[in-house]
Amino acid sequence: MKVDIKARLSFPGGTFPPESKELTRDSEIRVGPAVKEVAIMLSQHIGAACRPIVSEGNTVQAGQKVGDCDAFVSALVHSPITGKVKEISLRSHAVLGRSPAIVVEAYAHNPTRHPSFKLYDDFDESRYSSEQICEAVRQAGIVGMGGAGFPTRVKIEPNPEMPKKILIINGCECEPYITCDYRIMLEWTEQIMAGVKLAKKASGCSEVFIGIEDNKPEAIEVMDAAVRTYGDGEKIKVVPVRTKYPQGGERQLIKSILNKNVPTGGIPPMIGVLVLNVATVAAIAEAVVCNWPLTHRVVTVTGEAIANPGNYYVPIGTSVEDLIEFCGGVTQKSAKVIVGGPMMGVAIADLKTPITKTTGAITVLTKYQIGKTKFEKRQTPCIRCGRCLEVCPERLVPTKIAHAVKNNLLDVAENYYVSACTECGCCSYVCPANIELTGYIRTGKIFLARQKKMMPA
Repeated sequence: MKVDIKARLSFPGGTFPPESKELTRDSEIRVGPAVKEVAIMLSQHIGAACRPIVSEGNTVQAGQKVGDCDAFVSALVHSPITGKVKEISLRSHAVLGRSPAIVVEAYAHNPTRHPSFKLYDDFDESRYSSEQICEAVRQAGIVGMGGAGFPTRVKIEPNPEMPKKILIINGCECEPYITCDYRIMLEWTEQIMAGVKLAKKASGCSEVFIGIEDNKPEAIEVMDAAVRTYGDGEKIKVVPVRTKYPQGGERQLIKSILNKNVPTGGIPPMIGVLVLNVATVAAIAEAVVCNWPLTHRVVTVTGEAIANPGNYYVPIGTSVEDLIEFCGGVTQKSAKVIVGGPMMGVAIADLKTPITKTTGAITVLTKYQIGKTKFEKRQTPCIRCGRCLEVCPERLVPTKIAHAVKNNLLDVAENYYVSACTECGCCSYVCPANIELTGYIRTGKIFLARQKKMMPA
C-alpha cells in the first residue's frame, strides 16, 4: 500500500521560513577533505566531558578511543584518522566558546573512510541482546546527531521505571538549508533500517513511526519501500507530517504523530516514547554490525556564497575552514558563518572551529541574505502584537520572559517557564520590533544555571 504523502499531521504554533534546500538537496553524499589535522573536542555531547587517555607525541590509529569518561551521561570520543597527537589544548567550540581538544596530526597516507554498509539477507537483530546493542553504542560514542547531542546509550537503555513503548525516527530536518539527513535517507536506507530494528530491540519498543516532512516525497517513498522490504511484518510505519518549523523538535514530532504532550520540563520516556534521528540510527547499525565508532558524519555545506555547496562525509574534528576551502571557498563576501542552520545554529568568528558529532551543517550567509546588520536593524519597543505567542510551539510567552531577563528578574523568568524554551527561534523570526527574544531567553537560562550552581547545598 502506497503511503499518503499529503497527510497533514502537525502541532500548534510554528512558522514557515524559506526552505532554501534547493542548493544541496540533489547533491549526493561525497567524501570530504583528506585532512592534515583534526581537533577532537573532549565535549561533544550533553553530560560530563571526557578526559584524554593519550598524551602528546603518542601515535593513534583511526577509530582508536582517545577520550574516556566514567559518568553515566557521557560519550566516548575516538580519533577519525591515523596520526600523531600534536597537542592537547583549548580550541574554539561553537557552543562552549573554548574547550579542551586532542589535536591529531595526520600521517601522509590517510584516506577518508566511506560507509559501504549492506543489509544482508541474513541480518537478524535477534542475534544481539539488548545489553550487547547498548554496550556497542556506548563503546562507539554515539550521541544524538540531529543537534541535541544526548548520549544515545542512555536513551535506548531499558528503564523499568519509565518503559518505552513507541520509537519515533526523526527524518523531518525542518531547519532551512540543511539536507544531510535527507540524503542519508535516500542513500543509506538499508543502514537506517538496520539501526531502527536494533534500536527497537534494545529499547523494548513495540511500535516504530518514521516521521518525515511532506516536502520530501522521494525520502518518504524510499523509506516506505524499505519498510515493506525489510520490515519483516514488524510494526514499522512511515508517517508524513506537515512541513512546518520546528517540526523536527522531538516534542513537536510526538505531538504531530501521537497527539501526546511531553510534560513541561519532562522528557519523552515519561510518556513511553523514544525519539532518535535518522543519522543516529544509521550510526547504531555501524556500531553494532560493523564495530565502527562514531568518527565521521555527513555535513551539509551550503549558502549562496559557497562555490560548491553539497553534502560531505567528513572526519569529526575537521575545521570549518578546511571544509569551506574543500568546497571551493566563497564566491562573494560572507556576513556570517553558522554552525548549523539559520534558525538554531550558532554564528562563529573562528573558522578553525572543528566539526563535532552534532554538526549537521555549515551555512554561510551573505549580508543580503540576513538583511540589515544589527546596527542598521533598529530594535524598537514591544508593540504587544502577540505574534511570538502565536508561533511558540511550547505555548510560552516569550516577550514576558525576555523582558524579565532584560531587567534581571530571573525569578519572574523562571515563573514564566524559561527553562521550557527549546530555543527554536520562531519568536525572534516573527518579531516586528526586531527584539532578539531567543537571545534574551538563552541568556536567562545561562544566568539561572550559574545562580543555582552558586547556591549552597
